[in-house]
Parts: sequence; structure tokens; C-alpha cells
Amino acid sequence: MRRFECTTSTKNSSNNSDGSSYLEMGQNKVIAVVNGPMEPLNKAQVNQEKALLKISINLTKFSKMRRSNSSNKNEKRILEMQTALERTFSETVQLNLYPRTMIEVKLHVLQQDGGMMGCLINSVTLALIDAGIAMYDYISGVSVGLMDQQPLLDLNSLEETSLSSITLGVLGKTEKLSMLLIEDKIPLDRVESVLSIGIAGCHQIRDLMDAHLRRAGAEKLEKLSHQ
Repeated sequence: MRRFECTTSTKNSSNNSDGSSYLEMGQNKVIAVVNGPMEPLNKAQVNQEKALLKISINLTKFSKMRRSNSSNKNEKRILEMQTALERTFSETVQLNLYPRTMIEVKLHVLQQDGGMMGCLINSVTLALIDAGIAMYDYISGVSVGLMDQQPLLDLNSLEETSLSSITLGVLGKTEKLSMLLIEDKIPLDRVESVLSIGIAGCHQIRDLMDAHLRRAGAEKLEKLSHQ
């Protein structure tokens, strides 16, 4: 797995948000900002029983090595990713605790180099927890490819374009899949090994996120105790 580094309550966004995170997975760099629970701007969006979860993705023009003036294909891809993330986290965030409100997550992709959906999943998880939003468990994500019939974890952009790949989102330390995106055909006799490697990778990422959040929480408590 590639290098994984994360921070929460980022300085540039913490004053204007309820929670935030900055994540680097390999060469991917993503900022996530959470606002809410708050009153929906559109009254028609109010749900009396639970909160509305809204996730948006801003893909900066300089995030790719090869710049593009963009196209309808990119916009469609972004909409698909937003919808997939909203569906995934709507099942894990305890939206019933925040009726008649909206939780907004804004993702800013500063740099991308393969495995982007997994990186976005991890960024959203960290920012929601930083904002104090109740969740049933972590969701951790990673991509897995198949090279010479062997699973390869956490693909970069070059590997992603040349290999069959899937993206997993796993709930906590379980083997329950919150998300499964299959980009290409995977031989049936290799599906089990690919999923097994992916789940193990997600568990490793979950532990890294948990370790950071525990350190950050301990530091906050220490600062409060000295005030």
C-alpha cells in the first residue's frame, strides 16, 4: 500500500466549518470540509425523520498531470462518484439523530494519481468524525487491481489504466462491504483473493485513521486541561 498520511481540523478550514480533514494517499491529495447539521437552505429538502446528506466534489483543473479543459465525460463521472458516496455514507451516518437538518460535505481534490474513490471515502470518514457526526463505524476504502493473476493493492494512475480493478468500501473491522465498484471484468476464480486483499487493506487503513483520531483527541483533551 502507498504512503498514507492524514490530519483533521485543518487550519485553513476549521474556522468556517464543523469538521475537516486533509488526506494524502500516494500522490492523491484531498481536503474534506463538513458543515452541519444545519438548517437546509431549501425548505423542500427538509425531512422530518432524518437529516439530508449532501456530498459534492470539486476536481481542480491542476489535479491531473495532464490538464484537460474538461468535458461532459468528467462531469458525468463526478456526479456518479457523488451519488455513490452519498448512498454509502447515508447507510453509515446516523441521520435519524438529526431530523429536519442537512449535513454538507465538500471534497476538494488537489492532486490525483489513481485510487481516487478510496481516497475520497477515507477523507469523508475523517471529516465526519472530526465534526462529531454520529456514525455506526468507520468506512475505509481502497482500490485493488489484478496483475498477472495476482492482486495488487492501492493502484496508482498508471496501474489503474492498465489493470482490471475494483474499489472497496468496508465497514469498520468487519468484512461487510459498504461500497463495491467494479471498473473492469475480474475472472471469477480471482474474485475471492481480490476481495480478501482489499478487505485486509481497508482494515489497515481503518487502523491508521483510528490511530490518528485517537492522537488528535488526546491532544485536544490535553490542551483543554491546561486552559
